[in-house]
Amino acid sequence: MTDTPKIELRGLKKAFGPKVVLDGVDLTVGAGESVVIIGGSGTGKSVALKCILGLLRPDSGSILIDGQETVGLRGQDRDKVMAKFGMLFQGAALFDSLPVWQNVAFGLLQGQRMPRRQAKEIAITTLAEVGLGADVADLSPSELSGGMQKRVGLARAIATNPEIIFFDEPTTGLDPIMADVINDLIRTSVRHLGATALTITHDMASASKIADRIAMLYQGKLIWVGPASEVYDSGNPYVDQFVHGRAEGPIRAGLRD
Repeated sequence: MTDTPKIELRGLKKAFGPKVVLDGVDLTVGAGESVVIIGGSGTGKSVALKCILGLLRPDSGSILIDGQETVGLRGQDRDKVMAKFGMLFQGAALFDSLPVWQNVAFGLLQGQRMPRRQAKEIAITTLAEVGLGADVADLSPSELSGGMQKRVGLARAIATNPEIIFFDEPTTGLDPIMADVINDLIRTSVRHLGATALTITHDMASASKIADRIAMLYQGKLIWVGPASEVYDSGNPYVDQFVHGRAEGPIRAGLRD
């Protein structure tokens, strides 16, 4: 394992008008490590992810990937960094106009310009790794259940053998049993690839299962970072309230419009 963090955030700040979403976030993720960022809805988890991916530009701060500053990168330099990433989106985000195998092979076909026959073979092999048979390959995503769609999304995320995988609320919309199946697949896939994983979620069962370390984002700051095994005994009243799902505590769940 290299001493250079795979991902490093330094003093990351982002505001939308008067609303400060990220207020000086510092976080390091080591090579091969799985880190989960927890926090309530609207706490900035997705904004942090979008900043790392280059979809949003932070107001200030640094985002280093393998020691390279990525804030402001464009064109081929950005493409080289992005080639290291795989991502499982919150709603699977599959293309209904494409059969399952082309969804899985999308990065191979579009990013690497791989021949279709070779890409389909890899797609079918990758589908098998997430528990789906070759008979699924030519189906439309709309013909699949929510759990199967999530598996296809995971297959797409790992098909290019990425160095870093992002998981955006990976168990949202799944029943508890299927959520646990997806958690097991995530853990197995990440370890098999030797990849670095960064996940955002408010599902504590998922966080506890797939994380080496957990970080809690609250009011734009990381208020606790520690081993997943210690999150239920953190000594932090904000973390304690969140992970146990208690209405009473320092976090006030205001009514939203």
